[in-house]
Amino acid sequence: MNIKSCQLFLIVLSAFWSCQNPEIATNSTNKNLHPNLILTTEAVTTIKKNLGSIPIFDQTLEETKKQVDIEISLGIKVPMPKDMAGGYTHTQHKKNYATMQKAGVLFQLLGDEKYAVFIKEMLYKYAKLYPTFDRHPQIRSYARGKFFWQCLNDSNWLVYTSQAYDCIYSWLSEEERIYLNTNLFRPYADFLSIETPQYFNRVHNHSTWGNVAVGMIGLVIDDEELIQRALYGLKTDDIKEDAMDNDGGFIKTKGQKTGFFANLEHPFSPDGYYTEGPYYQRYSMYPFLIFAQALETKRPELKIFEYKNGLLIKAVDALMNLTDEDGEFFPLNDGQKGMSYYTESLISAVDIAYHYGGKQPHLLSIAKKQNYVELDATGLSVALGLKNGEEKPFVKESLELTDGSLGDEGGIGILRHNIKNEKLAVVMKYTAHGLSHGHFDKLSFSMYHNGDEVILDYGLARFVNIEQKNGGGYLKENTTWAKQTIAHNTITQNETSHYEGDFATGSKFHSEKYFFDASNPLIHITSAKEKNAYPGTDIHRTMAIISENNSNPFVIDIIKIDSKEKNQYDLPYYYFGQIISTNFEVFKPNELKPLGTKNGYQHLWNEGYGMPTSDGMQFTWLSNKNFYTITSATESKDEILFAKIGANDPAFNLRNDPTIILRKKNIKNTVFASIIEPHGTYNPVTETAKDAYSFYKSIKVESSNEKYTLVSIISKEGDHKLLIIANNDNSNKTKHNLIIDTKTISWIGPYYFK
Repeated sequence: MNIKSCQLFLIVLSAFWSCQNPEIATNSTNKNLHPNLILTTEAVTTIKKNLGSIPIFDQTLEETKKQVDIEISLGIKVPMPKDMAGGYTHTQHKKNYATMQKAGVLFQLLGDEKYAVFIKEMLYKYAKLYPTFDRHPQIRSYARGKFFWQCLNDSNWLVYTSQAYDCIYSWLSEEERIYLNTNLFRPYADFLSIETPQYFNRVHNHSTWGNVAVGMIGLVIDDEELIQRALYGLKTDDIKEDAMDNDGGFIKTKGQKTGFFANLEHPFSPDGYYTEGPYYQRYSMYPFLIFAQALETKRPELKIFEYKNGLLIKAVDALMNLTDEDGEFFPLNDGQKGMSYYTESLISAVDIAYHYGGKQPHLLSIAKKQNYVELDATGLSVALGLKNGEEKPFVKESLELTDGSLGDEGGIGILRHNIKNEKLAVVMKYTAHGLSHGHFDKLSFSMYHNGDEVILDYGLARFVNIEQKNGGGYLKENTTWAKQTIAHNTITQNETSHYEGDFATGSKFHSEKYFFDASNPLIHITSAKEKNAYPGTDIHRTMAIISENNSNPFVIDIIKIDSKEKNQYDLPYYYFGQIISTNFEVFKPNELKPLGTKNGYQHLWNEGYGMPTSDGMQFTWLSNKNFYTITSATESKDEILFAKIGANDPAFNLRNDPTIILRKKNIKNTVFASIIEPHGTYNPVTETAKDAYSFYKSIKVESSNEKYTLVSIISKEGDHKLLIIANNDNSNKTKHNLIIDTKTISWIGPYYFK
């Protein structure tokens, strides 16, 4: 035997022993040995040295072991795909990929081959099933999957399964790897990409998952073609220009870049806001960050965590700020209420951001609440930080998050009052449309008090993964109701939605930030304009939280409308709770009828109406043991409507949320001005009400013209406050002088409050 033959023999022998002995495979520092994707050989060695001394990591490991052991005891089930989301086959395939990923980690950290055997046997069943059918039998999706009804879920499968495969790759024989690569993984990657270009070559959260799925398996099997395809999209463009899918999203157009970098570049603003909204940002952060972690391991030259000034780390911070006091995401655009940072994808996001983002201690406070970590180097970093008591509070303060890849397409203004036990938050939306998941709700807002949603946004019309409700997919009411303008707390003109409810038109425009200021502890304020929702009509909304003298905070809402034609303007405020009182008489109809026939009005029951006086309107309700009052400036010809969601809803798909609607008719230019105020509590045990009446007598529009809008606020104690908005000059440096009742008021900047 010559020297070369001896060397070859030794290499083969070494590989054989590595495959048979996980300790050798996992403790090697050879980068060609696996795992080398998310969990690495080096990380495995370090983690093993710390096991038993890192409480949150040890706890997570034990819980994971219990979960996986139960699944192994139940046996491997790989059913023929049949169901929509929420059905048995969908749920089983979803459970399979999650269990395989965890089993791979357990194999590496515990060295028990039963976990590797479980993964291998599961993958062999998938490899045998894969070529036996074309696509999923359900034909609802624009991009039908293999094991799931849509390619999106197939991409979920491949992203997670790639991690499991990486963990047993060096344990498998070369013959086994060749079989799986040839019969399952490479065909699967081609299926998701070149065989489904309308899915893969997009700028959308769907394609992000597709890009990452192809990229992850490419990194595992060292397939450069797949890696490049994932990073930069398909080289050939054989899809129709400007093709639309059934969800309203857009597919690649000629000249537009696609792939992972394009999906990282375009939907995110420099502040880390994702244009589809926090619900889908939460969903997308897992593929974005898990692939970034893999690239940092295998392609460190890309410096992915430095891309666009550390965009991915900023995105995690932005997401944390887009939550209420309970960690639940604001339901902007298509968003399911109740989704929070306790979801699995945000556990990984927090861990990765902490590990790769300079170990910011405020993220540890979120991780501590999550009480769960990733079983890799990022989770170890978090566990050690918590063990050493390094966490600091994540303080949510007033801030603005811009929208658009350059930060020039409007944004989100978040106003917060955080003094003592009184927490108030206002979220005002003046973004771009938000791709296929956007709503026609320019300048809308929602309000939160001590963690409770008080003035609410509807969110999406969908029962995610509940099969009985349209297979867990979007309901038709998402289009007929949830996306329509009247479903939101903003102006609807002539009972017609913004941009006439047309996606293509709405996608061309965005609202414009006017100003945002949180520098004054007494008033945090945001202001934005919308000039395209209704041609010929300009809408300018300004909202502020007043926190004067640390007393009960309240919200001021001012909407200035200028139009070339006379119109009807409706401003709804959606609320929870029981009506307590009004300062005007309410008339209830004898028969319930819908408020209108289209654009969402067909889903509102007309439950009553009233005619306020020129002295103003007051409406008080009780919700969750707290009193709230809306005080509005009105004229005698205005109308007040009481409505409730639920008309023309035969399948009971919609929630029955109530609303009060301020209506102004047959007018060109006008101003809506309101105070929204939490002011008291009710104790049902002692049966006592405290501060059940509003602290404010009225709000009045003193004047409004091209240059200035003046609004006065009068308390019941006789205090007068004045808020002035400079309507056409938002410079922070402009000096203003205004004479009011022979008194000159001077200030610098776009607003005055005193």
